[in-house]
Amino acid sequence: MIKKMILAVVTLGIFVTSCSNDDDNVSIIPDAGTLSGGPFTFLVDGVPDNVSGITTDPNAVGTNRTFVITDDTGIILGMPPTIEALEGVDFDGAGVGTCLIWYLRYENGLVGAEMGLNANDLEGSFDLSNSISVFRDPEPNAGVLSGGPFTFVVDGTVDNVSGITTDPNAAGSNSTFVITDDMGNILGLPPTLTALEGVDFDGAGTGVCLIWYLRYEDGLVGAEMGMNANNLQGDFDLSNSITVTRNPEPNAGTLSGNPFTFCVDGTVDNVSGISTDPNAVGTNSTFVITDDMGNILGLPPTLTALEGVDFDGAGAGVCLIWYLRFEDGLMGAEVGMNANNLSGFFSLSNSITVTRNEPNAGTLSGGPFTFTVDGTIDNVSGITTDPNATGTNSTFVITDDMGNILGLPPTIAALEGVDFDGAGTGTCLIWYLRYEDGLQGAVMGANANDLSGCFDLSNSITVTRN
Repeated sequence: MIKKMILAVVTLGIFVTSCSNDDDNVSIIPDAGTLSGGPFTFLVDGVPDNVSGITTDPNAVGTNRTFVITDDTGIILGMPPTIEALEGVDFDGAGVGTCLIWYLRYENGLVGAEMGLNANDLEGSFDLSNSISVFRDPEPNAGVLSGGPFTFVVDGTVDNVSGITTDPNAAGSNSTFVITDDMGNILGLPPTLTALEGVDFDGAGTGVCLIWYLRYEDGLVGAEMGMNANNLQGDFDLSNSITVTRNPEPNAGTLSGNPFTFCVDGTVDNVSGISTDPNAVGTNSTFVITDDMGNILGLPPTLTALEGVDFDGAGAGVCLIWYLRFEDGLMGAEVGMNANNLSGFFSLSNSITVTRNEPNAGTLSGGPFTFTVDGTIDNVSGITTDPNATGTNSTFVITDDMGNILGLPPTIAALEGVDFDGAGTGTCLIWYLRYEDGLQGAVMGANANDLSGCFDLSNSITVTRN
């Protein structure tokens, strides 16, 4: 490493006696002794870094002296002549790396003690002490934390993060992950990626967590649970954060509104007055229209869109309207799929029934009939209704040839009990009526042409009374 050049005059015990009183010639052998202090570790952060507390050996000898600062290969970076000059050196300015501080004692004629040369190549009468290391570490750099963001539902099921990676160029003597709330309050400090991936975020309840990566040097203050990451003190660097959103379990609540009953008659039928639950929760929402088996017929995204649906166009049957709240990743919410097979984080409200009636009186068979008004009872017979006729309610209707209602026999038996002879001469018409609740105008004395509601009249059978 460092050559110790010893120039000695070997005296063989020959004493020269003369009459003069001249002093003997004495050769000095330099000895730098032991250099005490350090080692030192500094952070290259733009703040001056000076050494202190270094002391030289009181027994060191040599006509000349200086301190020598080299890099770790011996290249001379500086030669502060005194301890004061040494303590004034700013090691931060040297950048990242390792410096060595030496103490040099030497005699006149030393060669090679210059900046830019190598201390290993010194020539002359000199001695170098031991060296003291000055480590100039890079400023901590947490780099970029990759992965996420993550969204979980607080539903009692364990929720762990995965796929997070740290920056391969991150620097700093120490490291840890930091979990905070969205205000920076420290909730946890998992020391490793494995520990981070073992954290159950479901247990934290609803809210937002932030995951950070922290690189730091010894002496960091404030990295404790319950403290705030904004108040960390020391040499450190925090990465970007990764968001962990902990949503409440979706709850569609109660869907309010009638049930609705419409008549399929070619007239547009829209629902109205439906309202959702103000306490419903879930990132996403939509209305769902199904048949009575759960098959999805439509997914109007808003109440306005729902109120624009024409239920008349769906034909006779029953629809169910649901309100759906859900998180991203829901599967099965498509027209043609079945709402019973939805998969993901979701909640369906109660359903509101939409009944679409389409009365159909079909074909009334029998007759026509011709009677003679002669005082003898005249009854019809052999009349049959259509087996495919539909409608919640039914009755027969007897009108004159102008449609004026003369009678409403409720059954075939009642119809066959009517005495048409008593009506006098003229023409009657027999109809079959299928209808839903709310029919108006089906009363004697009214006109069948003025019926109002959801209904259907069959063809008529003529009864001629001569």
